[in-house]
Amino acid sequence: MTELKRVLVTGASVAGPAAAFWLARAGYDVTVVEQAPELRPGGQNIDIRASGRDVLRLMDLEDAVKDRNTGEIGTRFYGEDGTVVSEFAVQDGDGHEGPTAELEILRGALAQILVDACPSEVTWKFGVSVVAVDGQADGVTVDLSDGSTERFDLLVVAEGVGSHTRALVFGDEPREKPLGMYISYATIPRTADDDQWWNWLIVPGARQAGLRPDDEGTTRAMLNFRTDTPVLERLRGAELVEALRREFADLGWQVPRILDALADSDDLYVDWSRQVIAPTWHRGRVCLLGDAAWCVTSLGGGGTSLAITGAYVLAAYLTQHEDHADAFAAYEDWMRPIVEDAQDLPPGVPRIATPTSRAGAELLKWGTRLAALPAVQTVASKLTSGPTADRELPTFSPRP
Repeated sequence: MTELKRVLVTGASVAGPAAAFWLARAGYDVTVVEQAPELRPGGQNIDIRASGRDVLRLMDLEDAVKDRNTGEIGTRFYGEDGTVVSEFAVQDGDGHEGPTAELEILRGALAQILVDACPSEVTWKFGVSVVAVDGQADGVTVDLSDGSTERFDLLVVAEGVGSHTRALVFGDEPREKPLGMYISYATIPRTADDDQWWNWLIVPGARQAGLRPDDEGTTRAMLNFRTDTPVLERLRGAELVEALRREFADLGWQVPRILDALADSDDLYVDWSRQVIAPTWHRGRVCLLGDAAWCVTSLGGGGTSLAITGAYVLAAYLTQHEDHADAFAAYEDWMRPIVEDAQDLPPGVPRIATPTSRAGAELLKWGTRLAALPAVQTVASKLTSGPTADRELPTFSPRP
């Protein structure tokens, strides 16, 4: 690279720090802005599979992630009476992983690992967001919420599904496709009865509940339900907790315990699940990455792996091409097939996984029992093996 070019990355969850790592290694002067006042700790369990794990190895971070593994040993499905319906133990990481991957980690822990791995030259600005973007042929001028105005050669938007900066540049061209499900997470106290399995409740009423271990001495709870409209969007605090209590009040198993703990949880997160469908991920000198470009949701799976893979692929092509437009086009051409594959949900999802009737719940139980049979499990695990491509990762070759 003949000159040190400036890149602004927005977002400091997973995609943003991963991009900062690779862009800095490629020789760019990298600044990352994040609207949160500090790096957000904790968060829910996420996994890294397939191509994402390949990139993690290239970053020499696989062992660091293993050291923060949540300790989850597999996935168990339960009936409301507390009986185990079926179970899927962790398998090897060679493309045959089931619902629980070999590399399970809290989102905040992974973000911290990625940030710590970045060179000291990367500039981090927390509590700052983009308020205006002016793209020209030779650069991008960005107004920030701290009152400053800066000029960059490139802008990488990695803020997540509801990206404000994406809207400033692309307008409403990328559309959000709702999947008709609320997904909610909270950290609750761990009890002596909690184990190291991802315990998942199968019940009628278009609902899901679950408990997962972490490596911080607490338990991660999940409450999901299907609805045709976003009924919780304007609710906050106690009103939101009360709405979840009403939705799940009639359920047994561990659900009463989860509901009792919601009011004291300091990280209750509720999201109206939706995919991002964008006809293009780049415009001028601005490029979308991660959920801001292609959110697949937890229903599609592999969002973390796609973010890590995408960050590498973007930086790799920027090292190969003098013209950023050629690099952006090559990045999109490489990533789009595996993104579209991840967004192409199996028939009936999420309805089949959240049955309305008792007959549907019994059918789902039967399906998990069948999938858990040794002869079937190896084949079934490929459905959750994560995003991968039928070609090698592009070569990362920074120019001197």
